[in-house]
Amino acid sequence: MEIDREDGRTPNQLRPLACSRNILHRPHGSASWSQGDTKVLAAVYGPKSGTRKNENPEKACFEVIWKPKSGQIGKAEKEFEMILKKTIQSICVLTVNPNTTTSVIIQVIICFLVQVVHDDGSLLPCAINAACAALVDAGIPMKHLAVAVCCCLADSGYVVLDPKKLEEKKMTAFAYLVFPNTTLSVLPEVEGEPVEHGIITSVTHGVMSVDDYFLCVENGRAATASLSAFFRKNFQQSQGASSKAG
Repeated sequence: MEIDREDGRTPNQLRPLACSRNILHRPHGSASWSQGDTKVLAAVYGPKSGTRKNENPEKACFEVIWKPKSGQIGKAEKEFEMILKKTIQSICVLTVNPNTTTSVIIQVIICFLVQVVHDDGSLLPCAINAACAALVDAGIPMKHLAVAVCCCLADSGYVVLDPKKLEEKKMTAFAYLVFPNTTLSVLPEVEGEPVEHGIITSVTHGVMSVDDYFLCVENGRAATASLSAFFRKNFQQSQGASSKAG
């Protein structure tokens, strides 16, 4: 089935990517990440001595603070904080800096175009990608990088990747998927499987069949090749440089 998207992309095509690192002076690491008109800033502070209550002092602790563009943090943002924290804990080496806390702060950026745009779809995957870039910038020990993508399911059964905000409103279900970046991993396996077969995080909203879910996984995993290539290109540049992909 041929799918018409307003911006002319194919169903599996991502929006143009952009990433800049070391953009803030006070944090130990920082990065901005954008996909199309969705832009997120991540800042890393730490590791700092001491762990939070109910955390294991024999391992490194991470906290995630989500700062919306305006207003108070809501239920969705609290869920994003939890997903981000679990993802970060999965990809970082927790035994290197025991009894420390590293704070990851996520800020949704206002982009001034014809109108004010801050979240134009696929916000959580953009935040995860920004957080990974900021952790690298801060020198936090990591098992591997993660690449995140959003897959959406429409009424007609087709799957699209990296939806814009208007597209999200028309979809019946979502799958936020985080995969290991296989070329930048120091581990041969993830959860007992080869790295290239692993999924770090999987979050779904809405109703989809098992077959539809695995179709999302298949298409999402295929899209990680371009995300991984973009990460490599960005990290090969000198610290603080920017790279773009369209």
